[in-house]
Amino acid sequence: MIFKAVGDAKPYPDHGYLTPKDWAGVAPRQVRLDELVTTKSTLDLEALLAEDSTFFGDLFPHIVQWKGTLYLEDGLHRAVRTALHQRTVLHARVLVLDD
Repeated sequence: MIFKAVGDAKPYPDHGYLTPKDWAGVAPRQVRLDELVTTKSTLDLEALLAEDSTFFGDLFPHIVQWKGTLYLEDGLHRAVRTALHQRTVLHARVLVLDD
């Protein structure tokens, strides 16, 4: 199994709209893929296979930690690409929400 679970929604409270500058202020850290719960159940293959998939966005996936669970909010294609390269850890920005 690649992920802890595959979800199709964001079960955590709305954290408000964070700008790319706000996310850039969250230092990246290593996260194991098998600790992540996705918030999307489908993947756009064009995003997965595109060579410039991070050209216009953050290089690091965005994760929200809520009630001890890590939810992959943005960057599913990066996480799947990591798994396809047989790596179990990725660097991501983790926003911790208070319970």
